[in-house]
Amino acid sequence: MLGYLRRDAWALRRFFLFERLIFNCGGCDQLLQVKAKLKDRSHVMTADSQLKPQNLPQHVAIIMDGNGRWAQRQGKPRVWGHKRGVEAVRRSVSFCRELGIKSLTLFAFSSENWRRPEEEVSTLMQLFLMVLQSEVKSLHKHNVRLKIVGDLTPFSDKLREKIDQAEQLTAQNDAMTLNIAANYGGRWDITNACRGLAQQVQQGIITPEDIDERCVAGYTQLSDQPELDLLIRTGGDIRISNFLLWQAAYAELWFTETLWPDFDQQVFSEAIAAFVNRERRFGCTGEQIRQLATQAKG
Repeated sequence: MLGYLRRDAWALRRFFLFERLIFNCGGCDQLLQVKAKLKDRSHVMTADSQLKPQNLPQHVAIIMDGNGRWAQRQGKPRVWGHKRGVEAVRRSVSFCRELGIKSLTLFAFSSENWRRPEEEVSTLMQLFLMVLQSEVKSLHKHNVRLKIVGDLTPFSDKLREKIDQAEQLTAQNDAMTLNIAANYGGRWDITNACRGLAQQVQQGIITPEDIDERCVAGYTQLSDQPELDLLIRTGGDIRISNFLLWQAAYAELWFTETLWPDFDQQVFSEAIAAFVNRERRFGCTGEQIRQLATQAKG
């Protein structure tokens, strides 16, 4: 069961993050039998000295909302906001690398975004291609792996080719993973997982009785990465818009009025600080969690 902690043995906070650990331990009472392996790490230099590495999320996802409204407030066309939003992406990736966050998932284009005006969709596709070409070398230089998640079949051959090249170039990088969700929807993700499992059953590889939560999770996007800890949405709306429905089951949610192009290290720090100060229970009581903390420290 401690296998789930292999990337996080240095962090007591990390011990609380994975619901799979709870399932594998057979319930909350059995959790108390597990000792977290703690290892000291040096302080991470950030704008907020209170953000210590052992308290940080391992996987953060962001719904990047507000580009169009930001542009309109500047008297510019909506596409201008999308272009300025690229700068916020750079800042966020840099901040996550600085903090040691292992995975950052950004909601760039949903499966519902095809309903937007044709000109805006076309510009978004061109921007996606341009950013892939301009940013991948920098990501590679900083040891960041790039992964595009979603249904890529509607994209042009040229865009799919650039995606494949970028993923191959950065495939061995391990400082952090940047996931870009493009033509992604949470329901599509779960449906796709069900289809994969159905094919396994049809081929006689597994039986319906073999299917459990771990099986389903293994067929979803991001199954090779840490559990989602923190989901942020910019732009003021309080909803998750069909994003990472399976993965967000136990994630902490944080919403801000800040529009995406204005999302900077200060706002990101506020989200991280809010996460650090929350008690995550995963179905246990607060007393059980505190008892677990005492056991782990001992």
